[in-house]
Amino acid sequence: MPYDTTATAATATDEARRQLEICNACRYCEGYCDVFPALTRLSQMDPGAISHLASLCHNCRGCYYACQYSPPHEFALNLPAALAEVRQQDWEDFARPQAVARLFHRSGLALAAALVAGFAVLFAAIAALRPESGEGFYATLSHNAMVAIFAPAFVLPLLAVGLSLRAWWQAIEGGPVRWADVTRAARAAGRMRNLDGGQGQGCNFEKEDRYSDARRWAHQATLWGFLMCFAATSVATLMHYGLNWPAPYGFWSPPKLLGVPGGILLCIGTGWLMALKLRADPDLGAARVWGGEMGFVALLFFVSATGLALYAATGTAAVPALLAIHLGAVLAFFLLTPYSKMVHGFYRFAALMADRRPG
Repeated sequence: MPYDTTATAATATDEARRQLEICNACRYCEGYCDVFPALTRLSQMDPGAISHLASLCHNCRGCYYACQYSPPHEFALNLPAALAEVRQQDWEDFARPQAVARLFHRSGLALAAALVAGFAVLFAAIAALRPESGEGFYATLSHNAMVAIFAPAFVLPLLAVGLSLRAWWQAIEGGPVRWADVTRAARAAGRMRNLDGGQGQGCNFEKEDRYSDARRWAHQATLWGFLMCFAATSVATLMHYGLNWPAPYGFWSPPKLLGVPGGILLCIGTGWLMALKLRADPDLGAARVWGGEMGFVALLFFVSATGLALYAATGTAAVPALLAIHLGAVLAFFLLTPYSKMVHGFYRFAALMADRRPG
């Protein structure tokens, strides 16, 4: 029995509250993930508390397959879908501007539009700002042009995410942030502890009532691949400005030793996640935004794949076209960050920080 995804924010919260109250009375799933212990500590089921629980949920779906009250029972519990809808609604309601987030998640058209716009802007910049000299990629697009395009495209979306997250943190009454909360959340996120089914046997995302660690490993590959690519860019920036060592860099340089394995991991992880999502039951998530979620993972895969292709084509005539395509994809990814499922990492990390408080 699919969850009603036509719900408004208020009805989504009300439905989640109904299901959570039944879960709190039953408590069979208490050991499954952080949602259920946090549920038992609640003094009241207000909207902020429900939003916090929704972002603690990693949609592993184990509780659904273990639940004696799931359909066809008259209680019709589908907690993964109910929390996914609240979570989705939060991402849309706290985003600025909200319309962009709703467009992307509802239809995926924003993704295509951003890609086209990114390519157009990049090609225009290449034509207008082609450098008189330069090595490697800078022979096609100057360093100053890249900075002018990508610095605001990186900083402004992060600022938008920060503002959204701040408003959400206030809504859940997260309180002061302590270093101990950050480190505990980092350990839980780094191990993907909430994808182990509570007993280490894995989750039920793509195999229904059978356990699997596939989604956990795919997330690990995606997370660490992304962090390695980000580290490669950060190290290259330090080398350029701090050591006066501009690109291009050889394979044994830190940017390449981080970026190439990171790109491979990111390709593997995102490709794996897309395959798992195609096998999973869409009615156990926020089904109305399935296309937007898949579009986000596909974009991240495209960013990593074109980056690797660009490196492989070094020194060939294909570099200008591949550089434009890759940087256009990166530009689209940056601009869509506040509105795509990329925000789930920020919200879930914040939810883990709020949950790990003593007492």
